[in-house]
Amino acid sequence: MSLNPRLAATRALAAVLAGKASLAALPAQLEQVEPRDRALAQELAFGAARWQPRLALLAEKLLRKPFKAADRDLEALLLIGLYQLLHTRIPAHAAIGETVACAEQLKKPWAKGLLNAVLRRVQREGAALLAGLKGDPVARTAHPRWLQQALKANWPEHWEAICAANNEHPPLTLRVNRRLASRDIYLAELAAAGIPASACRFSRDGILLGEPRDVRSLPGFAEGRISVQDEAAQLAAYLLEPMPGQRVLDACCAPGGKTCHLLESEPRLAELVAIDLEERRLERVRENLDRLGLAARLIAADARATGSWWDGRRFQRILLDAPCSATGVIRRHPDIKLTRQASDIPALAALQGELLDALWPTLEVGGILLYATCSILPAENSDTIAAFLARTPGARELDIAASFIGAKPGLAQRHGRQLLPQPQGHDGFYYAKLIKIAAGPRG
Repeated sequence: MSLNPRLAATRALAAVLAGKASLAALPAQLEQVEPRDRALAQELAFGAARWQPRLALLAEKLLRKPFKAADRDLEALLLIGLYQLLHTRIPAHAAIGETVACAEQLKKPWAKGLLNAVLRRVQREGAALLAGLKGDPVARTAHPRWLQQALKANWPEHWEAICAANNEHPPLTLRVNRRLASRDIYLAELAAAGIPASACRFSRDGILLGEPRDVRSLPGFAEGRISVQDEAAQLAAYLLEPMPGQRVLDACCAPGGKTCHLLESEPRLAELVAIDLEERRLERVRENLDRLGLAARLIAADARATGSWWDGRRFQRILLDAPCSATGVIRRHPDIKLTRQASDIPALAALQGELLDALWPTLEVGGILLYATCSILPAENSDTIAAFLARTPGARELDIAASFIGAKPGLAQRHGRQLLPQPQGHDGFYYAKLIKIAAGPRG
């Protein structure tokens, strides 16, 4: 028996609310849903997560008492219902009826009356109820308080635009495989097929589709002519400047988009070594390499433990795409609003510093290390680089803006360059480019 799409979305969201999973677990639920209903299930789960800070405040206002921890599924179901009423064109009678009916499938029929009463009140008074919450920046921006305050403190002139961009559906951006065809040729093919698309502003290989679609239906996907990759992430291959004959390290490489782009950009590398913490994460990297007809040496290891994977031969280029809060890609992963906490940031910054310290000795003198995150918080970006430069005499910073002719992406920081999420443009990303001018005590 197939799974109701609202129930699938509820189960996925409940796991997120309980701190047991991210929405990356949704595909397992979708396998049980009829193919025609999978898009709806995904939209409901992602949409409810995207607007959860606002919807949760609204629910709190309407409920006499909050749900117990054992009823996270009912909390998720209510959020799914509120999202349908306030953010979709689903008829109210269908949104309410189908949502309330799911309480039976959750084996909690006692909640049907409660859900029905709350949802019908929102149907009648939704605009007025939301207007009453406008004074609270959490409700207004649909961001958790800690993040809203952090964005306001760090980006006083941009924080509201950042929040608005985070709440949008993300665009679909392609990377053309330059080994097989130019971007101009592929754009012409899309135009001939009646598919609206335009060239990205900063990436020479990037194409922005006019509307999202199944990438497998696009010309040449199966043959490796294109890949899905945000424009901001595509800039890594240009900034690293790989050259023929070089050994390149891609640390923290999964899912492999940057790995593949480096090999497409410079097919004459001597070797590309790609490391990630777990073998299962490397499976996706391997799939991408195989589809594109590329080869790299994949290693499952903690990049900090160089004694377990490094053969002593130094690299001329290192890409460190460091683990981070992912606050620059919230529109693609809205459950970050629910899963990430302010207390996570210092621990992530410490990990980023450890990775820099561990990998620096593996870089050849004269070599370049490109530090990247998909965070928009300075504590993980310019602050991390400032601390590293202060304790590493042989490191110097290179000007990222010099790599671009004409318009420069992002905003110059005291160290590195910050890209903020753009409506119908690139995600939030940070880059800092370092050159090794001398070896230190450890190499």
